[in-house]
Amino acid sequence: MPHPAMKTFSQALPRHFTLAVAITAGTLLATLPAPHALATDGTTIRSWMDTRLDPDQRAERLLAQMTDDEKFQLLRSYFGLGTDKLPKPTGALGSAGYVPGIERLGIPAQQLADAGLGVTNPGGIRPGDFATAMPSGPATASTWNRELAFSGGQTLGRESWQLGFNVLLAGAVNLQRDPRNGRNFEYAGEDPLLAGTLVGESIRGIQSEHVLSTMKHYALNDLETRRNFHSANIGTQAMHESDLLAFEIALDIGEPGSVMCSYNKINGIYGCEHDYLLNQVLKRDWKYPGYVMSDWGGVHSGSKAALAGLDQQSAGEVFDSAVFYDQPLRMAVDAGVVPRARLDDMVHRILRSLIAVGAFDHPPRRAAIDGRAGALAAQRVSEQGSVLLRNEGALLPLGRHLRHLVVIGGHADKGVLAGGGSSRIDYTVDGGNAVPGLAPTQWPGPVIYHPSSPLAALRKALPDTRIDYLDGSDPAAAARAAQGADAAIVFATQWIAESVDLPDMRLPDQQDALIAAVANANTKTTVVLETNGPVRMSWLAQVPAVLQAWYPGIGGGPAIANLLTGAVNPSGHLPVTWPVDETQLPRPSIPGLGFTPEQPGADAIDYDIEGANVGYKWFAARGLKPAFAFGHGLSYTRFTFADLKVEAEGSQLRAHFRVSNTGAREGATVPQLYLRLPAGHPTPIRLVGWQKLELKPGEQRQVTIVAEPKTLADYDPQTRQWKIAAGTYTVQLARAADAPVQSAEVVLASTVLP
Repeated sequence: MPHPAMKTFSQALPRHFTLAVAITAGTLLATLPAPHALATDGTTIRSWMDTRLDPDQRAERLLAQMTDDEKFQLLRSYFGLGTDKLPKPTGALGSAGYVPGIERLGIPAQQLADAGLGVTNPGGIRPGDFATAMPSGPATASTWNRELAFSGGQTLGRESWQLGFNVLLAGAVNLQRDPRNGRNFEYAGEDPLLAGTLVGESIRGIQSEHVLSTMKHYALNDLETRRNFHSANIGTQAMHESDLLAFEIALDIGEPGSVMCSYNKINGIYGCEHDYLLNQVLKRDWKYPGYVMSDWGGVHSGSKAALAGLDQQSAGEVFDSAVFYDQPLRMAVDAGVVPRARLDDMVHRILRSLIAVGAFDHPPRRAAIDGRAGALAAQRVSEQGSVLLRNEGALLPLGRHLRHLVVIGGHADKGVLAGGGSSRIDYTVDGGNAVPGLAPTQWPGPVIYHPSSPLAALRKALPDTRIDYLDGSDPAAAARAAQGADAAIVFATQWIAESVDLPDMRLPDQQDALIAAVANANTKTTVVLETNGPVRMSWLAQVPAVLQAWYPGIGGGPAIANLLTGAVNPSGHLPVTWPVDETQLPRPSIPGLGFTPEQPGADAIDYDIEGANVGYKWFAARGLKPAFAFGHGLSYTRFTFADLKVEAEGSQLRAHFRVSNTGAREGATVPQLYLRLPAGHPTPIRLVGWQKLELKPGEQRQVTIVAEPKTLADYDPQTRQWKIAAGTYTVQLARAADAPVQSAEVVLASTVLP
């Protein structure tokens, strides 16, 4: 009997592979050369290079020609940078990973680059190399813009290809369950539909440039503290309706070539040994045809991991206790512990994915990066992804008539902050770190400020305004300077990185006291936040305007200036709920968080506390009022939503309504559609769809939103199906999760989703 991980040919096909294509491929096979055909000169014809064949057929023909040594060569990557004890592998460009190619068969080398927010290049791949530093994941998610997420992915893929890489470790879709998670800046917020859709579009953009993208970190890698040891504990239904739904949606849209399993355990089992997640859900239920790679340091066994669904070990010679996918796995295959069919399945999946994205047919060609184009792409995301949280008295935008402006803190004279860890980008179009020497200078640092100065951009945008700068180290001096100015802007920052979590939601380094002092001295104070996510705002009532810029990337300086001065109308909407403080979280206190924790970290995280009610769903279920709701975002113009009509047939729910720009400025808005579930349902509310649209003053537009069917349904762990329960539901057209504009009732029939 074949191993459960094995799939028939038809199961291995992409889910969108149609009958018509299958018939066409079958017709072509009759005219194609056989796998072992010889040319007239006696040489072997590489029939697997025939692009008329689909990726599975090509992989199958290639697999048939491989020796065992060649097969095992594809099952492990080497650390591409080398270490003090191990030299950089011959042929590696110098990056996260490297798999040697097989020249005899035309199999290309795999050059793997870290790339959460751009193509990382520690130390520079070659003199002069750089890459675009894109804004953080929440910034992209705040755009609520599918097209922008795709184009941002294209930038990552194009630059990766031009730098010589064909595998990009990008595509992080873990949900934000806690604002203290040190890796939230790589992710896309708290809602599975929003996060899955935008990350899926980013993956699709990357792979459109013939670069394979991963989807990570599968699954429940939602805290960094003791990430290699702790177990994320959650019920099956809740897991599918939250984190796994985000992965499933991203998989449907992006079709990533690889999925990266996570460090942590899920319900007591390591992510890279998790038969349920890898074999049963990913490969069987979701019919995933690609391969599973481990995170760096995420492998703990050979045969156990292979039988559970792990296809490739990543840099085990450096990060794991053994290279399990070399001799240990060879011995297991020879002994029959791991079936030879499973070995072939692992190799087939890797080959198929590389062929599918064009890595065989369109190998990377080293070329100069268009740094200015990349910076403009980053700027567009930052402009659409920064969120105007507060604007009392219409303080913003700043007018050109402003005579004297004081800018304070946040190294705004030098650049904008970035997160740390493996996604850190050291070299951008304008150079390296704008503020070197800040601690920590070693892993997960160094702290990086991209050289894109908001102060310089403001001075350019307001040439007739006197703009003074103070670094904010002396709150009293800052207050005195602010007192004599027409307006003041305080830049506040919060650095965090992979492998560590924030101890709390406070701004570090006494910045709260600085903001309060400046706001007391000048009633026209704006705060610009460059943070990992939500922070406490003890000073909020004193500050009329707040702009959340996240980590804004290499285009951050001009983007922030354009938003503050009104050259660009803010259109970002929060992809996360903004709690007042930690007491509103499912876990107000978690042992071991912080850079120097006072107590050891927990070995188990109880996610059953909130289950599927992540973020705004938790707040709705508990009747809590956040500082700012999921979906919140202000504009310099006004929009009205009207004439909501809803219709449903089977699993299809459509909402029709009218949007009007009733203000004096052109701008973009994001009407959001929520489903209110019947009383007694454990989840009170769900985002089921949205549309971002830009309107000129006075313009009206009819909009139709088609709800994602799985957001209407509950997951049944027994039948492993999504089921819509019959009943009367309320559909809300809203500006944010807590700001409905219109409601309509709809009757849904009992439906089992295909």
